[in-house]
Amino acid sequence: MFNKTPEIRQAAVKTLTAQLVQQGHPEQYAAYMATAIIFQADLDLASAQLFSLVSWLKEKDPEIYKEALTILEATAREFEKRVQS
Repeated sequence: MFNKTPEIRQAAVKTLTAQLVQQGHPEQYAAYMATAIIFQADLDLASAQLFSLVSWLKEKDPEIYKEALTILEATAREFEKRVQS
């Protein structure tokens, strides 16, 4: 949810690419692999942050929690519609 600075992202891609090359992957593919790994980690982080926030909300304010779930479900439906069209 919180974006890393471009410098941090570039450094992470560079470091991970070097590690993948050291493991024997071709450099041209290693950069793509590193980008994909970091992208997946960002998705996992965002998911964990959202889960933590929703869990906290469920505990602190059950009524707003119900509204938040409705918003999340509506967002998922809207996203699915966009993907299908």
